[in-house]
Amino acid sequence: MTRITRRRLLAGTALALGAAAAGLPLRALAQGAAPAPFDGSKKPRIALVRYLSTGDFFQAYLSGVERQAEALGIELRVFDSRQDAALQADMMDQAIGLGVDGIIVQHGLTESMKPAVQRALDAGIKVVAFDVNVENEAVPQVEQSDRDLARLALEQAIKDNGEEFEAGYVYVAGIAPLDRRDETWTEFKAKYPGIKEAARWGTMDNPIANSVANQASAVLRANPTIQVVFAPYDEFAKGVKIAVDEAGMSGDIKIYSADISTADIAAMREPGSAWAATAATNPAVVGEVSVRTLAMLLAGENPGASVIVPPTLITQAQLNDENIANMEELSKKLPQFAHADVAVPAWMKLPPR
Repeated sequence: MTRITRRRLLAGTALALGAAAAGLPLRALAQGAAPAPFDGSKKPRIALVRYLSTGDFFQAYLSGVERQAEALGIELRVFDSRQDAALQADMMDQAIGLGVDGIIVQHGLTESMKPAVQRALDAGIKVVAFDVNVENEAVPQVEQSDRDLARLALEQAIKDNGEEFEAGYVYVAGIAPLDRRDETWTEFKAKYPGIKEAARWGTMDNPIANSVANQASAVLRANPTIQVVFAPYDEFAKGVKIAVDEAGMSGDIKIYSADISTADIAAMREPGSAWAATAATNPAVVGEVSVRTLAMLLAGENPGASVIVPPTLITQAQLNDENIANMEELSKKLPQFAHADVAVPAWMKLPPR
């Protein structure tokens, strides 16, 4: 055990008082002792290799990645495969060829990303995965706690509609976060046998919302007794809302989703909107956490196998009562939405707030 002498105590106190006098938070003292490569010894280089990029969620996620990378002095390269699994694997190889220090894999398919990630690890590159299962214990998984996202939305659906209703469900298999949300949907149907899944549909074809809307229009014509739609991705929910509005069924159906954006808030707050609630993390915060997790690996620290960002339930009534119009106001009025105290060692520099 280290002995704390009076001299050490006085020296530490003087250092703290000096920092306070200079207007620096005490946290800055710890930040000054950042480990390599964040001590100025070199400029770390990382890549973000994306499978999904369509929609406000992914734009906000990217902005969070960029902000946190800038705060840490990281050089960032972004590769966008636009839902092309083979191209995403090629882009992994491009990033490896550039000799980056670390890679964030954002979504993707296990069968294509598992070998690509292994190639990166074999090249000595640190890898973090966001919402894609690469089946590798050396790769931390950043998650939005997808099961909690689904649970919060479905609990609100039951609160609003009771334990018996006909439901539509939007789902595409093979996407890790959707698969995890699907597990919760399956559990809820077993727990509440009065929930009858009348129809299931879904697509990731661009533009996703419009493609889902085309499908939903046909589904609603064939199943006019659907009362609730569970669409656990906001682009899915947008598509369902388009179809519901066009069918003149806004007063007959309620939509429950996951994820949030300024455009989503506007859609939820439209007069008579069918979009009743969503469960979400702040996508920009998730982007920041993804970079911080990778930074910890680069510094030789262990962020853990699973880095979870807790979600928040957001209802239409809440948005209207608080008069929330955009993501900035949502963060101000729901402080738990604005920042996640996750993957934040003492030395970690955060983006300006």
